[in-house]
Amino acid sequence: MRTSRASRDPLHRSMKPIEARIDNFYQVLGRRDPAAASQIPPLAQAVARKSGPQAAFNLLLRSEVVAGWRQPRVALYDHTLHLIGGGEKYGCTMAAALQEEFDVTLIAHRPVTLAQLMDWYDIDLSRCRVKILPLDFFDKKDPGPINPDLVSDRSENPFLAVSRESGNYDFFINNSMLEMVFPLSNISLFVCHFPERRKGSYFYVQHYRHLIYNSRYTAEWIEKKWRLSPSHHIYPPVDMEPAPGQMLAKENIILSVARFESGGSKQQAEMIAAFARLRAKAPRELQNWKLILCGGSASANPYLDKIRALLKAQPDLPVELKINIPLSELKELYARSALFWHFCGLQQSNPAHVEHFGMSTVEAMQNQCLPIVFDGGGQREIVENGISGFRFANIRQLLDLTLQLIRDPGQRQRSSRAAQLRGGNFTRAIFTERVRDLFGHLAEEYASAAPLAAPAQR
Repeated sequence: MRTSRASRDPLHRSMKPIEARIDNFYQVLGRRDPAAASQIPPLAQAVARKSGPQAAFNLLLRSEVVAGWRQPRVALYDHTLHLIGGGEKYGCTMAAALQEEFDVTLIAHRPVTLAQLMDWYDIDLSRCRVKILPLDFFDKKDPGPINPDLVSDRSENPFLAVSRESGNYDFFINNSMLEMVFPLSNISLFVCHFPERRKGSYFYVQHYRHLIYNSRYTAEWIEKKWRLSPSHHIYPPVDMEPAPGQMLAKENIILSVARFESGGSKQQAEMIAAFARLRAKAPRELQNWKLILCGGSASANPYLDKIRALLKAQPDLPVELKINIPLSELKELYARSALFWHFCGLQQSNPAHVEHFGMSTVEAMQNQCLPIVFDGGGQREIVENGISGFRFANIRQLLDLTLQLIRDPGQRQRSSRAAQLRGGNFTRAIFTERVRDLFGHLAEEYASAAPLAAPAQR
């Protein structure tokens, strides 16, 4: 017997839950509006016959919102939600901004709780829920990271489970940069922090209705690598501003805040070498200065082991490691530190290895911790060179700039105040306002029963 395309489609949804929802919809609506009740179920059946069960399911989901029975359901997906990071903070802050007007579910693959997320990012997610969606493909290989690079076109797409789950919501937000997830919801949004992978197996970004980008640098590479036009620019939320009257006296500290990536892309090893050169170049001026390397790390991390070995070999070098510290300690470090180093992108030809935005740079600026950062990527959109911070192209420039600022406390203080003013352009409040404005317009359109833009096609 010849099988239909729908039955061979791995995203095909069975008619049974659709029929059950039609029956429930008919019963509820029949008590409220018998005339409408006589129209919707036959329409859903017709849509199912023509376009498939998922299209019929989407019709019913939207009809429930149009009828005012419930809030729109939003799913926000992130395959690394269980790890602390800037992209994850972006998604969680988006969820917090939406939880009053939407029914929000956070989808992850590894165990994580709302309490953990609220503690990590100092944010209220009390009206959200978390759903853990296991993926056998990765669980059998490695209980640790979810590595999309392990997927090839020779195997079934393991993220089909996420695609199927997306069809249970009115809005689906892909905050993972995982282009392998095909969206089935009525409204879909892809948040791109950077287009790290080129078009390849299971590339579905073009099927999302809206493409959000976090910086102009990211937008440039979306167009270059994916030949797609991003639609909405929302800078990441940065909320490290000290409370009024809590600005601490600055100490002779050069601070770095960046995750200890296994590949070393944040270049903490290069920072240690640069700091040693700086002390050798000006031992008197650097006598009372120290470097603090702060960041998150997985429990097993060869790169962090390398950093520890480097420091063990130089016991007299005043460098401290701060790994996975609590938020309160991080805030205190920003408040106490005078200078901030960020090397990501230095001597890199791959645009993915250049800082896409630079949330930790803004965090430093909000605390009058003056940034000296690599001149590339999203950092150019943050740091006004010579005004609210300084940008360098090579290590020699970094050393010269750092020594200049150490020797001139007056210039350091003036630029630090300018940095704090500049950091006020990237706050959580501004982010929340932009997110609510975007989703307010989308929800208004969704609940109006007006035709939506043409749906994505496979």
